[in-house]
Amino acid sequence: MAELIDLTERQCWEMLRGGIVGRVAICTRSGPRILPVNYAVHDDAVVFRTSPSGEIGSHAVGRTLAFEVDHIDYERHQGWSVLLLGKAEPVDDAAELDRIRRVWDPRPWAGGDRVLYLRLRARQVTGRALGHDWRYDTMMPVRRTV
Repeated sequence: MAELIDLTERQCWEMLRGGIVGRVAICTRSGPRILPVNYAVHDDAVVFRTSPSGEIGSHAVGRTLAFEVDHIDYERHQGWSVLLLGKAEPVDDAAELDRIRRVWDPRPWAGGDRVLYLRLRARQVTGRALGHDWRYDTMMPVRRTV
C-alpha cells in the first residue's frame, strides 16, 4: 500500500506554478459544477480567463471557489493533488492586466470570448501525494534505470 504524504505549502505552490490546466469548483442555482480552465500563477494567486456570461463568470465573482490541479501516474499507482481555496475577484486594473499578459497570459484552449480575468487569492492551499518515488523539488516520478 502506498504512503499518503501531506505536501508543504511551498510544494503546493511549486505544483501550481508547474501546471496550465486546473479545475474550478463553483456553486450554481442548479448545484455544484466543476469546470476545467487554463490558468497561470501570478504572485500569490491563480489567474484564469472566462466568459462574463458563462457559468463561471455568472456565479464566481465575489464568492469562494475551490481550484484543483493534480498529476496521476497510472503505471505506478501514485500521484499528487493540490487544492486552493480563494475568493474570486475580477482583475480590471489596466497595469495589472498588462503585467499578467506580459509574464504569462492564461490563454484558454476553448473557443469563445473569454475576456474576464479572475483572480483567486489563496486563503488556503493544501496538497497530498500518494507514493514514495517522488522528487519533491519537481514532483516528477523518479525513474529507476535497470
